Amino acid sequence: MALDQYKEEEEEDNGMSFLDHLEQLRWHLLRSISAILVFMVLAFLSKSFVFGQVILGPSKIDFITYRVLCQVSDFFSLPALCIEKLPFIIQSRQMTGQFSMHITSSLVVGLIAAFPYVFWEVWRFISPGLYDKEKNAARGAVFFVSLLFFLGAAFGYYILSPLSINFLSNYQLDPSIANEFDITSYVSTLAMLVLASAVMFQLPIVIYFLTQAGLVSSLMLKTYRRHAIVVILVLSALITPPDVISQILIAMPILVLYEAGIIIAKRLEKKRRKEDLENGF
Repeated sequence: MALDQYKEEEEEDNGMSFLDHLEQLRWHLLRSISAILVFMVLAFLSKSFVFGQVILGPSKIDFITYRVLCQVSDFFSLPALCIEKLPFIIQSRQMTGQFSMHITSSLVVGLIAAFPYVFWEVWRFISPGLYDKEKNAARGAVFFVSLLFFLGAAFGYYILSPLSINFLSNYQLDPSIANEFDITSYVSTLAMLVLASAVMFQLPIVIYFLTQAGLVSSLMLKTYRRHAIVVILVLSALITPPDVISQILIAMPILVLYEAGIIIAKRLEKKRRKEDLENGF
């Protein structure tokens, strides 16, 4: 693109009215919603795989996480690690329960699958309002945000959800009380664990942009590390069942991500000092 053409487009963008920006936002939202709906329909039509294999996967004893734990148990001679049964059944106590959960689970799958495109649309709307320096600093944001989102979702699905389901299915106040979970409760718990993990894995991105904005520093993050640990443990307790193991499992990677955020903040500060020296400040 020629430089004069770029300037013309920039001037046109700067001269846009509030209603023009609203119109742009509307189209970004419509495209995002359309992408979610496309993946939702695909998930809805793939009922046997999406619901039978993915959604109900952690409720079955042949799920990959349980099989790996049994292999680790055999290797280290720790029989307590092997999960050989899940003493619960899933029921639908409402006439529309299975159909409504089919739609809800398809929507969640569609949202997760379409997330990179949705975030790209959001970024396309925001980025024209940024300075060139800010755009350069945020280069690769769509890739890294999507990567951390899927890593968090995978952690929630393969690690956190199976162990939480195992704990809750084996927890009994009295042997006479059978665990019979409603499909609504099961799907909502699974979705909460997966999405909460995906969101919490965005911590390094949040620290990166806060550092770029000058709102936090590596020294501040180090100073308040103990406070951050307490907050992370509290958040872990809120989004997980009342199980110490599950809370520790989600708290540990978040703490690692927090430490990674400190390293990111240090590098940004070092880069900023270098640029200031080069510019004579």
